[in-house]
Amino acid sequence: MAPKRKRPATKDDTTKSIPKPKKRAPKRAKTVKEEPVTVVEEGEKHVARFLDEPIPESEAKSTWPDRYKPIEVQPPKASSRKKTKDDEKVEIIRARCHYRRAIVDERQIYELNDDAYVQSGEGKDPFICKIIEMFEGVNGKLYFTARWFYRPSDTVMKEFEILINKKRVFFSEIQDTNELGLLEKKLNILMIPLNENTKETIPATENCDFFCDMNYFLPYDTFEAIQQETMMAISESSTISSDTDIREGAAAISEIGECSQETEGQKEATLLDLYSGCGAMSTGLCMGAQLSGLNLVTKWAVDMNAHACKSLQHNHPETNVRNMTAEDFLFLLKEWEKLCIHFSLRNSPNSEEYANLHGLNNVEDNEDVSEESENEDDGEVFTVDKIVGISFGVPKKLLKRGLYLKVRWLNYDDSHDTWEPIEGLSNCRGKIGEFVKLGYKSGILPLPGGVDVVCGGPPCQGISGHNRFRNLLDPLEDQKNKQLLVYMNIVEYLKPKFVLMENVVDMLKMAKGYLARFAVGRLLQMNYQVRNGMMAAGAYGLAQFRLRFFLWGALPSEIIPQFPLPTHDLVHRGNIVKEFQGNIVAYDEGHTVKLADKLLLKDVISDLPAVANSEKRDEITYDKDPTTPFQKFIRLRKDEASGSQSKSKSKKHVLYDHHPLNLNINDYERVCQVPKRKGANFRDFPGVIVGPGNVVKLEEGKERVKLESGKTLVPDYALTYVDGKSCKPFGRLWWDEIVPTVVTRAEPHNQVIIHPEQNRVLSIRENARLQGFPDDYKLFGPPKQKYIQVGNAVAVPVAKALGYALGTAFQGLAVGKDPLIILPEGFAFMKPTLPSELA
Repeated sequence: MAPKRKRPATKDDTTKSIPKPKKRAPKRAKTVKEEPVTVVEEGEKHVARFLDEPIPESEAKSTWPDRYKPIEVQPPKASSRKKTKDDEKVEIIRARCHYRRAIVDERQIYELNDDAYVQSGEGKDPFICKIIEMFEGVNGKLYFTARWFYRPSDTVMKEFEILINKKRVFFSEIQDTNELGLLEKKLNILMIPLNENTKETIPATENCDFFCDMNYFLPYDTFEAIQQETMMAISESSTISSDTDIREGAAAISEIGECSQETEGQKEATLLDLYSGCGAMSTGLCMGAQLSGLNLVTKWAVDMNAHACKSLQHNHPETNVRNMTAEDFLFLLKEWEKLCIHFSLRNSPNSEEYANLHGLNNVEDNEDVSEESENEDDGEVFTVDKIVGISFGVPKKLLKRGLYLKVRWLNYDDSHDTWEPIEGLSNCRGKIGEFVKLGYKSGILPLPGGVDVVCGGPPCQGISGHNRFRNLLDPLEDQKNKQLLVYMNIVEYLKPKFVLMENVVDMLKMAKGYLARFAVGRLLQMNYQVRNGMMAAGAYGLAQFRLRFFLWGALPSEIIPQFPLPTHDLVHRGNIVKEFQGNIVAYDEGHTVKLADKLLLKDVISDLPAVANSEKRDEITYDKDPTTPFQKFIRLRKDEASGSQSKSKSKKHVLYDHHPLNLNINDYERVCQVPKRKGANFRDFPGVIVGPGNVVKLEEGKERVKLESGKTLVPDYALTYVDGKSCKPFGRLWWDEIVPTVVTRAEPHNQVIIHPEQNRVLSIRENARLQGFPDDYKLFGPPKQKYIQVGNAVAVPVAKALGYALGTAFQGLAVGKDPLIILPEGFAFMKPTLPSELA
């Protein structure tokens, strides 16, 4: 039976405006089984018959062995992916003989490996297939086996088919048997290699009905480039196989961790971290990539939170960190490329356009006329010494938005540096040229084609289910969600080899996955290979669930990275849209893989010193030895965790930011009233009773207990939160629990965040440990800003696992077509092996 699909809207090109989400989204195409055979009503079938003699019996039995076996049932093959309802046993139609050619309605001849339309329901577009088998069944009926092509609207992107060339289809490995009379028309489908340059594809496809340059696999909604050998094999392949036959080789990759953990002679790659926050995602990616044998370096990072930028810069001094909006960063990149072209550092077919860029005449001048400006107070004349920085936007609240250069003035130190518009420095072409040449050589800004990896998570405030004012009718009109457009525009401009985008799983829930579908469609429009999935932090060695959505992209020349399978035994929880449930990265139910035990709160924070609600020290010493593998690993210094041979100047293990949000006097008094036992919360306060339907209320006839300030012990908001059914307000955590997710706030008003035994909320460091930050990862800013940085971060161990998968793909070490990869044993606490240790 052919895949289900909706009839696409008529469109003339791919430049139409982005569609709004529809009230009823079409059903996604499902895996199609061998049986039952597609049956049409009497009168709809065409007259069909086979031509020529049957294929010799020996050849037919060799090519289609299952058609001639006496066995009635074929069990599904094993796979590392999640099982679905489509993995049930399927019946195989027995064949009497096979043929190479057939004719329908005495007018259209079809041959093996022809492409064709297949009848669909009334008023619907016909299905599209490749004929891979033709035979007469033992029941006397005539059949063909179809391997299906998917239109863009049949895939996960649905309404964002509008982004894709209307002739483009995707080749699946879904195949099933249909009656021969359902063939409707022969097609010319051009199978071509995926081209990085989308413009070059169009002329080559003008004289075909459709063209296909990618495979589409249902597991993890994978779009993968059709390889040359695959295109050659299509004409030869005609054996019956299931959708799981190609999912092989996951285990093979797990062994490379032992042979590639070297720090010398590693391949090196550059990373741009967009919406970087304090750098958790890039930190983890680099750690994991190093374990795979790839030296991934975070060369650039961008975020508009100044405190987060300071944190990242402190922990990664090698990174060029820019505190600016992503929009301004994109403008800056374009201006920087123009300057590189102007100074003949980069070739361009239109280089003459930049000859007088910003008033900089492209002529050889022996000596600059120094930039001078007169001081309004004393008439002092300033002379430009050198240019030391570049930015786009409105530095220091200057009035005009544009390109600015940071000037170091002659005979003045850096405290007197000023931002000047580039137009005002047109007589300093030599100084500007020196800066651009040095910047180009050192790579202060990325250029198109010069970035290996772009990662980042556009802000999720417009997506999160906690936002009661989300725009569900037109999500991309929400200013908060427009950062997704900016993110994709930066990817399109830089064209990195790999892309990794992260976001909350609400991206799949909100407006039926509208924004996630857009992201997939946008990457496909740029001819990236694509794969998406969801990963739970607790499955990779943390004591929090925290399920997040990840989207891989890879250029046609690269291998699309896999998703790393869990290292720890964690039961997933939370509601996921049914369509995407199979995209949660996990082993099959009933698997026999021995996973590490899930971590509990005690495993993560029990070794930390006791601190008071009023604790303010940024750095304190440990007073206990670590007792769990997690605690031992998280205490490692950066040089120890990275396997660096350059030892830290201090052998001291530092504990930063172990201080909690200093609660106000009323909240602190309430926290002190919460019993120190599992499950305790505001419902244990005097005067609170639980009524029918688990709804709390105050005991009638009793005066409300007051705090010293005169405020009530039980705040009204606690009684009304979630209609009085919530147990979260002033909830106390316990040692044997797993935290749902670390958030950006520390107030205990509507979340369970009170320490198990101390009268305070979890400290910044305790939250950071739940996210996998090393103890010496120092944060900057006031306490609330530090909580925000930690809460917005990608869990470091999850990013580390993804970094390992990225490293294997980057180095061409990934084998097979399985969308999943098995991590080396002990990966969660693995350190790179030094060359001296390998000897």
